[in-house]
Order: sequence, then structure tokens, then C-alpha cells
Amino acid sequence: MADNQPDSALQQFTQGVPLCDEEALFHIDSQGRWFYRGEPLPDKFCRLFATILHLKSEGYFLMTPVETVRVEVAEFPFIINDYEETQDGHFTLTSSIGTQFQLAGRDAFVVDEAAISVSLGRGLSAKLGRACYYRFIEQYMLNPEGDVK
Repeated sequence: MADNQPDSALQQFTQGVPLCDEEALFHIDSQGRWFYRGEPLPDKFCRLFATILHLKSEGYFLMTPVETVRVEVAEFPFIINDYEETQDGHFTLTSSIGTQFQLAGRDAFVVDEAAISVSLGRGLSAKLGRACYYRFIEQYMLNPEGDVK
């Protein structure tokens, strides 16, 4: 029986595709800004490339049926600048480059000393930007007196 999942189909097309260059042609800095060969990349191209970004055991890659390109990521590939909780408890996250992600609920957020992060699929993850970080803590982790819940 054939697997009709989009990720599975892409994996079939990209399996064995040669690495374009050993050197990373793209870089994502700690603020979620994308660069191509050291030059800033416009957000519309970042959003396009984000759709083919994957994390494998060897690192981050842009993967197409024709080539695979190495991407250097400083910390997280996405920084979340805004989030909205829906009536049913799901979340819509918006990244610094304008991409949107859906989460099933608050349990998807991982809180540790360094960051609040989420898994996004394809091995990718994102962290909440500073304003979202403090907003999340205030909304979900503190009681009205300002103490930890």
C-alpha cells in the first residue's frame, strides 16, 4: 500500500539527491534572520525556502528532488513573534519571517531555563521571541499575584 503523506512523498523524491556543496550556502542567525552567502535574504524567499527546510542527523538542509543544500542554523531556524490561542485550545504561531504554524495545544510548548520552544515537524523547532516569551509566562505560568502557578 502506497503512503500518500506529503512528507513521505518528498522523502522518496529527495532520497539519494546529491549535496550541492559541503559548505553551507544559507545561514539562519540567532534572531531567525536568513542569509544567502552572507547577504540578507528577503522574507518572501525565506518563507519559500522554509517549506523545504529539514533537520536530519547530519544537520539542516534545503531538500528538493534535484539538489540538497546545507543550511547553518545558529540556534533555532524559526523565532516566533506572535501566537494566538483559538477557542478549542489550539495555537497559531507566526514566525519572524511570516510563516505560520499550527499547534494542537499548550502541551506542545517546552519550557526550560534557556527558552520556550516547540517542535514543528520535519525535525524543525522554533523558540518564542522575547516578547512572546514574557507574554506566555504571564498568561500561562503565573497566577494573578505574579507567582508561579
